[in-house]
Amino acid sequence: MKNKAIFLDRDGIINIERGEYTYRLADFVFVDGLVKSLRRFQTQGFKLIIVSNQSGIGKGIYSFADVELLHAHLLRFMRLNGIEIHEIYYCPHHPDIGRCICRKPDSLLIEKAVARFEINPALSWFIGDKPRDTAAAEKAGVRGILVESNSSLLELSEKIVQSPTN
Repeated sequence: MKNKAIFLDRDGIINIERGEYTYRLADFVFVDGLVKSLRRFQTQGFKLIIVSNQSGIGKGIYSFADVELLHAHLLRFMRLNGIEIHEIYYCPHHPDIGRCICRKPDSLLIEKAVARFEINPALSWFIGDKPRDTAAAEKAGVRGILVESNSSLLELSEKIVQSPTN
């Protein structure tokens, strides 16, 4: 396992957490400072991977197609800004409808990325805005960082890239 990664939750980290499901392009707004932060991670050799719970699919509020369209927009925006998102993993399940092991706080989606991209969990970080994000990270052996929803990652990205374990 030779690579290191920054795992990112989506809503509240990549885009503004609105307090309701975000599945329409009109409601999708990037968090301030995101591009600069992701560039900083990328230039330090981190792979960038998004891991998100999308339980609105399981509840029938929106569809896989809605999420895929939104993610295509996200990826296109990142490419235009010179950022490579290696993958977006998401869980479509809702705990009221059925149990799964891909929904955070479980760690299956992180573990899939670790295996696929040969990631060393000890060199990697998961940035999220909910305790379930850091719980999933810890289960996978990745260091979890809990931040306030919709906050800039600029200071945090500087601390991570300057970390002695980077």
